[in-house]
Amino acid sequence: MNTNSLSPISWQNNSIRVIDQRLLPYSFTEIEIRTLAEAVEAIKNMTVRGAPLIGITAAYAMVLACDTRNNLAEADSLLRASRPTAVNLMWALDQIQEVINKNPENLREAILEKAKWIHADDIDRCKRMGDIGAKYIREKFHNKKLRIMTHCNAGALATGGYGTALGVIRSLHRDGLVEMVYANETRPRQQGARLTAWELAYDHIPVTLVTDNMAAHLMSEIDLVITGADRIAANGDSANKIGTYGLGIIANYHHVPFYIAAPLSTFDFSISDGSKIPIEERHNSEVSHINDKSCTISSDVATDKFGVLNYRNPAFDVTPAELIEAIFTEAGVRHCEARSAVAIPL
Repeated sequence: MNTNSLSPISWQNNSIRVIDQRLLPYSFTEIEIRTLAEAVEAIKNMTVRGAPLIGITAAYAMVLACDTRNNLAEADSLLRASRPTAVNLMWALDQIQEVINKNPENLREAILEKAKWIHADDIDRCKRMGDIGAKYIREKFHNKKLRIMTHCNAGALATGGYGTALGVIRSLHRDGLVEMVYANETRPRQQGARLTAWELAYDHIPVTLVTDNMAAHLMSEIDLVITGADRIAANGDSANKIGTYGLGIIANYHHVPFYIAAPLSTFDFSISDGSKIPIEERHNSEVSHINDKSCTISSDVATDKFGVLNYRNPAFDVTPAELIEAIFTEAGVRHCEARSAVAIPL
């Protein structure tokens, strides 16, 4: 297994080069992002997605803002507004702002150096997190080969190149402890089907794709559930792709341990609990259309026969801390007990 085989982002020829994740698994296409406006749009339209990768992209985008003589404060604001739930975005931009505040002689080169550091640091954090999570799980299950369920994509494609939840799975697979990974398809954008199943198969990790509504039926066959997170409140409440909360409830009912893997940059200690996490609402078409074809009655025009059909499309939900056994970070394991996340040493 080549754990470094997927590289979703790089800095080349004064531009950001990324995999267009909207086209996977049908086409593996890399595109160049040359302007701040293109970077903001790539984040908004999910050409790049996954909280750590969004942060890395934003950091490189601030270099482009220097190139195109944009006002850096305006660039910062545009990027922060592009995906409001993913706190790694804010963390990465805060790192860049620290560089700007120092007013170095060559600002562009200083920002680029910091952006490259954020990118490399993410890969390092994910590898450490993967090993920490794998050690915890290996000891808990006494080196048993495991059947693991995951939701959405928290792999190399969502990070600098290794993965959070899939980073733990990669480390377990390296140790010969993965019997099967069950990847939920993750409606409405199907990141599990399009990205996670593809990524695991790409790295020869055994994977079975299932629809979201099969999770309860299959839970009796599952040893553990692990997902990533886009923002974690101080008490351990964790926002992740819509459907994660329901998966946590199902796992809890079946006494299956539920884990989160996320870097410390995903924690937002400024908010006490998950009720304070902003939840992004995306366009109705993600629910009303599949492969660009409407799968419902049109909501655009009311007729004599049909009234207007309404839609909701929250992109994330919040899993309460009491449903999470532990959160794996690059610094150790955080156990969630009595609605408060308490750091403990390994």
